[in-house]
Amino acid sequence: MLASLRERRGSGSTGSEADPDLVLDRARAALEEEHSMNLWTAVKTYPKAIGWSVLASTCIVMEGYDLVVIFSFFAFPAFSKKYGHLTEDGSYQVTAAWQTGLTNGTCIGEMIGLALTGIFADKYGQRWTIIGALALVSCFIFITFFSPNIRVLLVGQILCGIPWGVFQTITPSYAAEVVPTELRPYLTCYVNLCWVMGQIIGSGVLRALVDRTDQWGYRIPYALQWIWPIPLAVAMFLAPESPWWLVRQGRIQEAERSVNRLMSKQGQEAFDSQKSVAAMIHTNEMEKQVTLGTSYLDCFKGIELRRTEICCMVWMIQILCGGGIMAFSSYFFERAGLNTAYSFDLTMAQYGLGAIGVFIAWALLPWVGRRTLFLFGQVIMMVLLLIIGFIGVAPKNQPSSWAVGALLLLYVFVYDITIGPLTYSFVSEISSTRLRQKTMVLARNAYLVANIISNVLTPHMLNPTAWDWGPKTGLFWAGSCFLTTVWAYYRLPEPKGRTYAELDDLFERKIPARKFATTVANPFDTGRRHGSINDPPSRQEERKTEAT
Repeated sequence: MLASLRERRGSGSTGSEADPDLVLDRARAALEEEHSMNLWTAVKTYPKAIGWSVLASTCIVMEGYDLVVIFSFFAFPAFSKKYGHLTEDGSYQVTAAWQTGLTNGTCIGEMIGLALTGIFADKYGQRWTIIGALALVSCFIFITFFSPNIRVLLVGQILCGIPWGVFQTITPSYAAEVVPTELRPYLTCYVNLCWVMGQIIGSGVLRALVDRTDQWGYRIPYALQWIWPIPLAVAMFLAPESPWWLVRQGRIQEAERSVNRLMSKQGQEAFDSQKSVAAMIHTNEMEKQVTLGTSYLDCFKGIELRRTEICCMVWMIQILCGGGIMAFSSYFFERAGLNTAYSFDLTMAQYGLGAIGVFIAWALLPWVGRRTLFLFGQVIMMVLLLIIGFIGVAPKNQPSSWAVGALLLLYVFVYDITIGPLTYSFVSEISSTRLRQKTMVLARNAYLVANIISNVLTPHMLNPTAWDWGPKTGLFWAGSCFLTTVWAYYRLPEPKGRTYAELDDLFERKIPARKFATTVANPFDTGRRHGSINDPPSRQEERKTEAT
C-alpha cells in the first residue's frame, strides 16, 4: 500500500494521498473530529448530506406502497372478484396458492435485482444504479396496471421486484456512506420510516377505494406508482456520488469534492475534507489487508464470514420475529372476525403507529445502545405474539377480535421502535466498507428466503380454505421469535459510536459480541497482526502471500 501511495504522489494528486504518513496523521485527526462531533454539530456541518440521503431513501416509499397494496388486495373486494374465485359462502377469494405466488413472485424479482445491484453499484456507483432502477420500474408498472388476468399480474410483480431489489440495499448503503458516525443511525433508520410512509399511503388509497366495485378500484392504486420515478431520478442525477465509492475507485480528488458538496460552507471552514478522505483511504487500506478481494466469495472468508452472518441474521429476524403477519394485516384482521372496512381502518392505524415508532427510536438512540433496544424489542414482541395466539384458542367473538387487533397494533408499534429501523442501522454499519454492497445483497437475499417461507406459510395459516389457524398463528411465530432472541444475545454486537475503522479493528481482533461496547478500539495500532498503513512493502507482500 505504501508503494501504491508513493506511485500516486507524482500524478498530481492532492495532499491527502501524497504521503502515507500524512494520510495517517489526517486519518487520526478525522477520527478525533468525528468522536468530538455531537448531534447538533453534525446536523449543522452536514445538512446537504442529510438532504441527499433522505431523497435517495425515499425510493423505498415506492416499494413499501406497492407491497402493502398487493398484500392488502387479498382482502379487497374488487381485486378478489377480478382475480379470485367464488367460494361456498358467496364471497370471492384469491386462493392461498395464488396469494403465495404473487407475494413470492415479487421476492424472486427482488433477488434478481439484488444480484444486479452488487455488480452495477460497484462498477458504476450508487447514483447511476438508482437512476437505472427508477427507469425500469416506470416501464414495469404498465404490466401490473394493464394485467388482464392473475398470470400476467404475476409476471408484472416479478419484473417490478427487480428495481425494488436495487432500492432495498443501495439506499441504506448510500445513507451510511454520505454522513458522519453521529448521523449514521438516524439516516439508516429513516429507511424504515420510508417503508412505513409507503405503507400509510397505500393503506389510505385502498381505504378510499374499498367501496368501489369496478376495475378502477384496483387499477388506480397501481397507476399512482408513476408519481415517484421521474422526480427521484432527477434528484439522484444532481446528487453527489458516495465519497467511499470514489475512494475505492482511486478517484481521490473527486472524493474530496464530494465531501465538500455534502457539507455546509461553515462545515467546510471548520472541517477539512482532506482529513475525512484520508480516514476513508486508511480504512480502505486496512480492509485490504484482511480481505484482498471484493467478490461475493470474499464475504465468506475470514472475519468477513462473521460480519456476513450477523447482517443476514439481523435482516432475517424482521421476518422470523413474526413480522410476516404485518404484511397480511388486513387479511389477518378480517380472518380474526372484523369486517373489511374495519380491517383497513386498523391497517392504517397500524402504519401510523409504525411511523411514530421510528421517531421514538430516534429519540432513544442517543441513550440506549442499538443491541439493547433490539433485544428488548424481540422479548416484548414474543410476549405479544403469545397472547394473540392464546386468544385465538378461545372461541371467536367480537371482543376477542378487537383484542387481537389492538395487540397486533401494539406489536407493530414495538417492531417499528426496535427491529424495523435498527435492522437498517446494523446491516449498513456491520458490513465492511469494501464489501458493504455485496454483504447487504447477501443479507437481503437471506431476508427474502425467510420472506418466501413466511409467504408460503402465512396464507395457509390464515386462509379459511387451508389451515384456518387465524390468531393462533401468533403461537408459531412466538416460538420463532424466541430462537432469534437467543441468537441475538450471543452474536449481535453494539456498533454505537464506532467509526468504520474502529469496527474493522474490533472484528479483526475477534471481540465477542457482548464486549463490543466496552472494548477500546485502536485502528492505528501499528503492531496489529495484519499490519497498518506504515508497514513496509515487503510486509505487505508477505501478508498477501499468507492470505492466498
